[in-house]
Amino acid sequence: MSVDQGAAERVRGLFEHADYTVAGVRHLLGPVAGAALARDEIVPALRATRGGTTLETLVRLFWVQVPVPESALPFEDLAALGLVERSGGEIRALVHVEPVESASGVPDDPPSARGHIVSDLVARPGGDRVRPDHVVGQGGASGNLAQLVRRGPVGDVLDLGTGSGVQAVHLADRAGSITATDVSRRALDLARLSFALSGIEAELLKGSLFEPVEGRTFDLIVSNPPFVISPDLRFEYRESGLPGDELCRRLVRRAPAHLAPDGWCQLLANWLHVEGEDWRERVADWIEGVDGWVVERDVQDPAEYAELWLRDSRDAGSAEYRRRYDAWLDYFEANKVTGIGFGWITLHNSGGEDVRVEELRHAVDQPVGAYVRDVVRARPRLTPATTLRTVPGIVQEQIGPPGVEDPERILLRQTRGLRRVAQVGTVEAALAGACDGDLPLGPLLDAIAQLTETETGAVRDRALAVLPDLVADGFFDII
Repeated sequence: MSVDQGAAERVRGLFEHADYTVAGVRHLLGPVAGAALARDEIVPALRATRGGTTLETLVRLFWVQVPVPESALPFEDLAALGLVERSGGEIRALVHVEPVESASGVPDDPPSARGHIVSDLVARPGGDRVRPDHVVGQGGASGNLAQLVRRGPVGDVLDLGTGSGVQAVHLADRAGSITATDVSRRALDLARLSFALSGIEAELLKGSLFEPVEGRTFDLIVSNPPFVISPDLRFEYRESGLPGDELCRRLVRRAPAHLAPDGWCQLLANWLHVEGEDWRERVADWIEGVDGWVVERDVQDPAEYAELWLRDSRDAGSAEYRRRYDAWLDYFEANKVTGIGFGWITLHNSGGEDVRVEELRHAVDQPVGAYVRDVVRARPRLTPATTLRTVPGIVQEQIGPPGVEDPERILLRQTRGLRRVAQVGTVEAALAGACDGDLPLGPLLDAIAQLTETETGAVRDRALAVLPDLVADGFFDII
């Protein structure tokens, strides 16, 4: 598929002049209509867009997905790109076109419009069924990945499984070059339109996983792959046809061979919780030859998971709903699946092989990409000569009955970033109050031993055993 670049440039100018941006649409709709539209309820949005301005017309056409007067917009340019068709003096959208907004990751720096994403029309209740090669636009998953990806300039970028091109458009203003791949021809066609309307250049290649870029390396690999675990392959955008979580395992296993020195790979994934197995060990075993950071953000039982994706494909209320639900549960039961985890996987080709797996179900400071370099760090080797400083924003909590001299538990809690919590002993708690970067560990530990009337060697041994994890988890910095 080729794109009429002249028409794309004119339509891009139309969007800019009309303020067809995230901020412009948000201001037009307001919080009530905007929230209703996010729930697939269009009546409030129709009421908010009755004025006939260009922006209101664009929102009606591409977001609310109702016909608009042909005279209100430049039909020829929109039709030349395959965005609309004519019908009795009106034009209707053939695809969904939405603006993209991305945060810079710099505090107090406002979000900026990056471009526009072209995807298939949003499937709403009572509308057409989702087609097998349906291409989705922006959503919660793509937003999560965009927030996770490390900030700053980057050289060669691979967007593996680009779909409608969301991640590539987010990265365009700071990437030296972009290569976008997908198994779906339709996805590549729509991504090409997204890039044209966003004024960016990218190499588009068709193929599965790393096959289209065999032998090449990249400074950053991002992927929102078709990670959904299901008994069959219904939709290319969400399912791979591989059994269980095999797609994500293969992606993680093969990614290190395609990372340049100091290169990063960041992706979203699902993984199975299997009866009799530790999911942490299963996923950690996927990672070889690089540093790895795996975070489980949510876990669902088999029934919840099936219901989620049956809603996604608009199967609720259909004659097929019960049969498909039953087939999903049969599949999970046959494979002894007790739960399905969702989360992030980050790989860093730093020369190390430190792998960390954790659960973070609570809210964290976004974007994580602004501080991910500080998060993915190896456990250090510490000695009594090492000087530490307690990271700003750490608070201490003591838990126990009121009035008891010795608490049952002492917690160190981060008030920013990932907001981790660590249960510590009296030695680490004392160090958290004393480590200001002035003295090395040796004298501090000796003083703590004297105050607690504990043998000096035992205090030192405990501290040097547990502190590396606390440093790696961001509670202390090495000076």
